[in-house]
Amino acid sequence: MSTNAPPSFSNATVGKKILMAITGFLIIGFVIVHLVGNLQIFIGQHQLNVYAETLQNMGALKWAFRIALLVFFLVHIWKGIVLWLENRSARPVSYTKETNQESTLASRTMIYTGALIVFFVAYHISHFTLLDCHPEYQSLPLVDGRFDVYSMIILGFSEPLIAALYIIFVGLVAFHISHAFSSLFQTLGLTKPELLKRLRLFGALLAWLIFLAYASIPVAVLAKIITLPGGGH
Repeated sequence: MSTNAPPSFSNATVGKKILMAITGFLIIGFVIVHLVGNLQIFIGQHQLNVYAETLQNMGALKWAFRIALLVFFLVHIWKGIVLWLENRSARPVSYTKETNQESTLASRTMIYTGALIVFFVAYHISHFTLLDCHPEYQSLPLVDGRFDVYSMIILGFSEPLIAALYIIFVGLVAFHISHAFSSLFQTLGLTKPELLKRLRLFGALLAWLIFLAYASIPVAVLAKIITLPGGGH
């Protein structure tokens, strides 16, 4: 009789996949909420700056949210890496043609797009939150007693290279989501072919909407649809 204890939920393969699905769903929710906030740049300087100040003034709630989000990311990344390594070790040397046909480019490259997303998230935080990449943003004059997030974003995206990097970044996020959305529901037990087909379609549409909406901000800055107050650039 074996004395080995059964693996815990988080260490069992099914448990890892469920944790991946739940944290992935929560991260997608954050991506959408973050997008809604960012799109307020199209309303104007005052609106975006008030929104940013409101977030900064949330105090302990803000930090609780940040810590929770960090935990979601770390769990998602860790379980994703573990599952990928397990799949590689258990995978036959060659696939059947049928298996290759059923998989998609997005599904086959999830680990790679995920790794690139981690890198760009770190850059994004350094760029627009910590201001390490551009410390000169800290000296922007206050507007109505508020830090001028509106002008900071415009100055950042006025540099074509940075704007291009962000467009590539949101493209990677959207590409990742295009497979992740239907995959997370499949993991949670929704496996009917017709339902999965609809979920894949919705996931693809959601990914495109997220990409176009996020990319519209650097594109609008480069096209001078959004400009600094007074028409500066």
